[in-house]
Amino acid sequence: MTERPGGADEPLALYIHWPFCLAKCPYCDFNSHVREVIPQARFAAALRAELAHEAARLGRRRLTSIFFGGGTPSLMAPDTVAALIQDATTLFDPAPGLEITLEANPTSVEAGRLHGFAQAGVNRVSLGVQALDDAALRFLGREHSAPQALAALETARALFPRVTFDLIYARPGQSLAAWRQELRTALELVADHVSLYQLTIEPGTKFEALYRANTFTLPDDDTAAALYDATAEITQAHGLEAYEVSNYARPGHESRHNLTYWRYGDYLGLGPGAHGRLSLDGALYATRRHRAPEPWAERVERTGTGQTTQEALSPTERAREMLLMGLRVLEGIKLDRFSARTGLRLDQAVDPTILAAALEEGYLTLDSADTNVPADPTCTVQPAQTLRATPQGRLRLEALLGALVL
Repeated sequence: MTERPGGADEPLALYIHWPFCLAKCPYCDFNSHVREVIPQARFAAALRAELAHEAARLGRRRLTSIFFGGGTPSLMAPDTVAALIQDATTLFDPAPGLEITLEANPTSVEAGRLHGFAQAGVNRVSLGVQALDDAALRFLGREHSAPQALAALETARALFPRVTFDLIYARPGQSLAAWRQELRTALELVADHVSLYQLTIEPGTKFEALYRANTFTLPDDDTAAALYDATAEITQAHGLEAYEVSNYARPGHESRHNLTYWRYGDYLGLGPGAHGRLSLDGALYATRRHRAPEPWAERVERTGTGQTTQEALSPTERAREMLLMGLRVLEGIKLDRFSARTGLRLDQAVDPTILAAALEEGYLTLDSADTNVPADPTCTVQPAQTLRATPQGRLRLEALLGALVL
């Protein structure tokens, strides 16, 4: 079995991290930093320099998506976004219909920049709405109001061919009826793609300390399950499919960039703290950049890159990561792609007893596909098959993966 995970012919997604925010949300564990004055020119120059440095070593890869994340990328100057898009599409070969996403918050200041981002070349905007209730927004530490969120959604719909937004549910005291109304209101404005997350307590966040101090409580498991079921029901009624655990889209409107992650494709991460997975010289490398913004910029200015590590992943590590990512999506994992990307068969990467039990219980399925590839009688699973988590399996995915993956 080959251990070559791909090479220069593997398409590339580009992630650009803007680390600055107006305020740190209490639930957020992302690499974000609050600055009274954001050094726009310095970080624009550093991002462009790092992009040029990486393109020189990767060559003219086929570019399938660009994603500006953060932090709060809508705090970037639109000219910076335009320059980075121009650089990326010059240094790499852009695929037809290149998806270019930018995350934005619905404050009046940031919503006012949406027109500039559209002119810069962004064709998909992701709005961090999080709630359509002012009390909930204050609890979540957001800087916008519910009317501002609705106005930003209206503005975005008029400017961009593709719009998505985030909402957080299973908040303290949230009723099923209130969530139903909130979600319906949002979907009436934008109904192509939504990301809907249950509120979780992440280590190291302000919410973790408050939760441990019993300052607030989360809905119990039965209430959370009812909220999840209502989410699936309402999104389906609006024509959206749950194509990933927390993401819903009309057919054809899935996030192409995020699908690169879930399909375990190559992606280049630029900016402070950004991660990447890159095929080079027959190996797959995990890359990471310095997390702190100013030291990252200093490294770029000195060496051309803020990268701190580049480690070749073993077949077992690749298999673990591909299973953890790929079972999140409805389409599952094609086993021929799994073997080509990891160098292992599925039955070499999972606990066979747990796999058999999960298939028996209906948490996973192994579906055959039409193919001319001959079956290998020595394998218990065949390369023509697709491994998928069922709706019941996706509800238990964290525990299932913890037991299944070696």
